[in-house]
Formats: sequence, C-alpha cells, structure tokens
Amino acid sequence: MNGNRSLVSEFAQLTQGVNTDNVQVVICPPACFLGCFDKPDFALGGQTLSELDNGAHTGDISADMLKEFGCEYVIVGHSERRDDHGESNELVALKARKAIDNGLVPIICVGESLATREAGELETFLAAQLDALTNTLTPEQLAKSVVAYEPIWAIGTGVTASPEQAQDAHAFIRRHIAKFSTDVAESLQILYGGSVKADNAQELFAQDDIDGGLIGGASLKVDDFRKICQAAG
Repeated sequence: MNGNRSLVSEFAQLTQGVNTDNVQVVICPPACFLGCFDKPDFALGGQTLSELDNGAHTGDISADMLKEFGCEYVIVGHSERRDDHGESNELVALKARKAIDNGLVPIICVGESLATREAGELETFLAAQLDALTNTLTPEQLAKSVVAYEPIWAIGTGVTASPEQAQDAHAFIRRHIAKFSTDVAESLQILYGGSVKADNAQELFAQDDIDGGLIGGASLKVDDFRKICQAAG
C-alpha cells in the first residue's frame, strides 16, 4: 500500500540498461494505479485477486478486472495478506487456481515466521503450504505458476536470509514439489523475497535454486530496482 501517480511516472525509464531478453520484469502496483501505466515495457500484475468471479463482494478484485487493465500476473498469498486478512493455505490455493483458469500467472508466496524457523519447523510449515497447492492444482496448472519464498522475518526488516539459508529453503521447495511432479519441480521458477537490495541481489540470484526476486521496499526506489533487475541478467 505504497506509491502515487508521481512514482508511477518514474517507472517509465525502469528497464533502461536492463537486458530484457534475459530478465522478466513485472510490476505489481496497488490496483488503483494499474491504469496509470502507459504502454510499459514490463509486465503488470495485481497484488491479490478474489477466488470468486464476480458478485456482491465489495472491495474484492476479480481476475477479469485485472486482465482488463493489462495484467499478466497476480501475487497470491503474500504473507501480509495471510496475516492481515486471514488467508489460509486452502484459500491461497483456490486463488491460484482462479488466476490460472483465467490466464493469469499466479506468483504464489510461501514462507515462515522467525518463531517457526527457530522451532525447527521450517520444512513442515513450508510443506503444508505447498501441499495445499498440490491438493488443488494439477501438475499442468502448477507448471503455469511461479512460487516466491518469502521468510516473514526478513520482509521489510532489513534482515536478509543469507544466500545459503535462502538456497536451502528453495532447494527444499523444489524437492518437495518433485514428489508431486519432477518435471514441474525442474522447470518451476522460484523467487526469493526478503529484503532483496541492490547490494545483495547478485549473490542471492547466483544460488542454484533462486530464479529471481520478489522485491518489496527496494522496488519503490526506481534506481535501486533497476540495479536489482540488472543483477538478474
């Protein structure tokens, strides 16, 4: 819940110096600003969507509404949505399926709190989040998705998981999905989201199972975000 029209205008030059042949850039602004981007040279996405198609659901946003504004992607199950709005693993899976059924690529967020990690329950917690997806989606549907690992303790805190910690979590996610489909696990894009910044992006993106980033606070500074995009190339 950040930004304004002035910030939108700054994104016009975002991809200058970025090798867009090698890097996919997606911007997910608040829904009220989706119509303010004039023929961007990056993709647009929503920050959430409803699991329903339409109806008396004040404040919700449907897949069709997002597509009408040119969205190709939508974030699903961000930790702040799970926390602020009580979105369960099962609801997140339904939202992902709704996105896929309507031609949107869901960026499905998973990740643990510091208490969960310190209790040694990281893998159990991630497995439950992933199992809700594999219980709801077919392999073909999951293959049309992106997964983002966002350790909650590293979001907006300035604390970043070490490259090794991030890689370990990403590798577990890939291994766990391989139990469902080895083909999907091998091809699935898994992003890291947890205080990615211009000065740590390259080291994070160099890890074997980290395919990119879900960028939070650093994306509000266009110059910093551009450097992160360049690091991904």
